[in-house]
Amino acid sequence: MQKVYGSAKDALDGLLSDGMLIAAGGFGLCGIPELLIDALVESGVKDLTIASNNAGVDGFGLGKLLETRQIKKMMSSYVGENAEFMRQYLSGELELEFNPQGTLAERMRAGGAGIPGFYTKTGVGTVIADGKDQRDFNGETYIMEEGIFADLSIVKAWKADETGNAVFRKTARNFNPPAAMCGKICVMEVEEIVPTGSLDPDSIHLPGVYVHRLIQGAHEKRIEQRTTRPRPAA
Repeated sequence: MQKVYGSAKDALDGLLSDGMLIAAGGFGLCGIPELLIDALVESGVKDLTIASNNAGVDGFGLGKLLETRQIKKMMSSYVGENAEFMRQYLSGELELEFNPQGTLAERMRAGGAGIPGFYTKTGVGTVIADGKDQRDFNGETYIMEEGIFADLSIVKAWKADETGNAVFRKTARNFNPPAAMCGKICVMEVEEIVPTGSLDPDSIHLPGVYVHRLIQGAHEKRIEQRTTRPRPAA
């Protein structure tokens, strides 16, 4: 099956519908599928629910979809660095389902493994536990969290072969693999597509069986919070 497409727009053709649930990879501004996000903005698809660690920043990443009011609900663990995200949430324009960071990653991974729910101690005794099933195991209380089964996954990798076997770099590996796994369809953008068979099998972080469509493109590498120190005197 041919997986390589010429552009983000082509790769998303026929996959989008209003009201769909999309799992998006990335951590802060690291490893975000920026080309696919731009294609979502251009498509005009609306009332989206996005499962992602955060929502980018104002004017970049998922922040673009917030500015165009295409997102109805966010399933996230971190809402800082994005003034528009906070404004929409506080004004009641945007639904928000808070998830502890590890819980969100595990919900995605569970969905990809076909697991509908699991129990965790994270969130016990807090508002995170409100309305959720609670059970005791070995004298400790746990709450049940549901796996995420997304209509579409959009992720970014460092490199992949033509079948979608992918390698992620450093922090980009946090959320991209589980996000890719939990979607019925996964579209991946990469910095480099290499010939099939050229990647060391032991170095592959995500098997190509999870990836349905693939694009290569140039990416802007922003620094979310730049921290510097004075240059020492010569």
